[in-house]
Amino acid sequence: MRSLLAQHRAAAALTVQRMLAAPLATLLTLSVIGIALSLPLGLYLMVDNLGRVAANTQGQPEISLFLKDNAGSATQRDIEAKLDAHEGVNEYHFVARDAALKTLSKNMGLTDAAAVLGKNPLPDAFVIVAKLADPDELEQMRKEMQTWNGVQTAKLDSDWARRLNAFLRLGRDGVWLLGALLGFALAAVGFNTIRLQVLAKRDEIEVSRLLGATDAFIRRPYLYLGTLQGLLGGLTGWLIVAGAFALINLRVAEIAGLYGMNFLLEGLALHAGLLVLVLSGLLGWAGAYLAANQHLRGGAAAI
Repeated sequence: MRSLLAQHRAAAALTVQRMLAAPLATLLTLSVIGIALSLPLGLYLMVDNLGRVAANTQGQPEISLFLKDNAGSATQRDIEAKLDAHEGVNEYHFVARDAALKTLSKNMGLTDAAAVLGKNPLPDAFVIVAKLADPDELEQMRKEMQTWNGVQTAKLDSDWARRLNAFLRLGRDGVWLLGALLGFALAAVGFNTIRLQVLAKRDEIEVSRLLGATDAFIRRPYLYLGTLQGLLGGLTGWLIVAGAFALINLRVAEIAGLYGMNFLLEGLALHAGLLVLVLSGLLGWAGAYLAANQHLRGGAAAI
């Protein structure tokens, strides 16, 4: 066990020495990996922040509760109490039938026609602004309110929410596809980098094999190199995104202030950043493993 740990320490130390021995090449490799990772990360965060903006704007979906003709003041107070206690309600206001008819007549130029009517055909109504943005949750909320005493019809204006939700899903799917393609590209970069390292050390590898070194022993430094490049590349991408969002937030805060809002773009959370590091390290390891194995399987002649 001690011998194995010593071999791993020696391989890790050798990896660090090789990276420090070629600082420019190391810097360029980490920059390529970091930039490639920052693109899907940044786009995903922008889509996620767009969803947050949409959920906090005044264009939130509305539910209109049209009351029955015989609904009195007691029924109205009962509905108000339910709306005050409902977790999905952001705000609401009551629209009396007379006020609704007056507004409709004024906006549509039907003042004379309204005067001819013997009876106001419009019902009393509550207009509710929901906290929710998911169309399915909004529909469930509408169905719940439809069952309330005194409610004739509960109407949901969710067309904009459905369109926005569709665009956000499309954006997230596109980012995932881009991330998968760039992940494949990163594995290819790691593969090519390690392949060049193996070719440069082919004489040393041949001597090691003649002295009885196993494939695992020969492969180990290259696996460390690929993994370390992946981890540092992932950290570089994380820092690029964090720096870019910090600069963008200077303008976002200024624009949000003009609209009386307190809003800043949210960056990558700690757990998400650690997940990125793990994935980038695994991609680097996979590229290194494939590159080293390709040459080791070919034997001394291939190396």
